[in-house]
Amino acid sequence: MKKDKLNLEKVIDFKKWQKLQDDLSLVTNIAIITVDYKGNPITKHSRCYKFCELVRAHPQMVKYCQKCDSRGGLEAVRLNEPYIYLCHYNIVDVAVPIIIEGRYMGAIMAGQVKLSDYDTTEGMEKIVTTSHEPLANKVLNELREYYEELPILSYKEVKNIANMLSSLCNYLVEEALDKNLILEMYKKSIGSETQLESSDFKGYTAKNIQNIKKEISNAIIDACVPDFKDDEIKTNISSTLKPAIEYIYQNKSENISAEKMAKICHISQSYFSRLFAKEMGDSFSNYLSRLKIQWAKNILEETDMSVNQISEEIGFNEPGYFIKIFKKYEGVTPSIYRKYYKNN
Repeated sequence: MKKDKLNLEKVIDFKKWQKLQDDLSLVTNIAIITVDYKGNPITKHSRCYKFCELVRAHPQMVKYCQKCDSRGGLEAVRLNEPYIYLCHYNIVDVAVPIIIEGRYMGAIMAGQVKLSDYDTTEGMEKIVTTSHEPLANKVLNELREYYEELPILSYKEVKNIANMLSSLCNYLVEEALDKNLILEMYKKSIGSETQLESSDFKGYTAKNIQNIKKEISNAIIDACVPDFKDDEIKTNISSTLKPAIEYIYQNKSENISAEKMAKICHISQSYFSRLFAKEMGDSFSNYLSRLKIQWAKNILEETDMSVNQISEEIGFNEPGYFIKIFKKYEGVTPSIYRKYYKNN
C-alpha cells in the first residue's frame, strides 16, 4: 500500500469502527461521526441529538453547521491535535484529525454537548456568531425543548474525551498500517520471486517497519515452537497452575519471574513455587530455562536467525547469559549446536 494509494478505507475497518464509535458515544454521552478529508461522512452518526439533527436539516441553518465543521477540521489539522470549539449555538464540538504520515485523511467529529462551566471557554473559538440574526433566534426558540435536552459536561470532561479519541485513533491507524504492510509484503512474496526493495516501504515510518520486523520474528518463532495445547505436559497441570503455563507459551519473548506467575495464578509466591515443583517435577526457574533452551534448539535447527536475535526473542536479557545456559543444558554453545545439526 504505497503512500499515494493511501486512503481511510484501506487503513481502518469502518464496519468495526462503527460499532466502537457507537459504544464510545453511548459511554461518553456525546455524538460522534467520522468524515473524510473532504468532510464527507464515512460512518453513520452515533447518537445525533434532536436539536442538532433538526438544525442540520434546516435549509438555511445547515450552512452555519457546515462552516463550523469545516473550520474545526482545518484547525485540528493545523494544530495536529484535537480542536475544541463552540458552534453558533454555543454547543461544544471537537474535531480530532486523522493524519497518516503527515497527510490529513479525515477527522472524528464529536460533541453536541453544553458546558457546565462556560467560564472556562475564554479563549475557545466561537466559529460563527448568529445571535443577532432573527432566523437563528427564531429556530432556537422553536427548538428550545430539544436544546435543553442536550447533555451537559464540564470542559475537563470534554477535553479528556477528545484526548481519548485522539489516542484511540492514533493506535488504530498505527496498527492498521502495520497489518497493511505485512499484507503488501505477503502479496509480493507470493506473486513473484522478486526481492523486496526499499521502495516497497515508502509511506511507512521506521516504527511501522520495526513493528513488522518484530511480528515476523514472532511468527517465525511460533512456527518453530509448539503451542501449549499441543504439549504433552498439559494433562498434568492443575487448573490453578494452568494460567501460568499458558502465559509462558503466549509470551515467549518475556523474561518472566515467579512473582508475576504467582500473581497470574492468584496465589502467594511461596505456594506457587511449591505447587509448581510438585506438579512439574522441577523448580520454576529450571523449568523455564529448559523450556526456552528447547525452543532455542528448534529455532537454531529451522532458521538462520543469529544467536543474539534468538536470545532476545526468547526472553534472555544478555546473549552471553543465553549462551551460558544453553551450554549448561546441551554441553555446547548455540553456534556449535547449529553447525553440528546442519552437518548431520
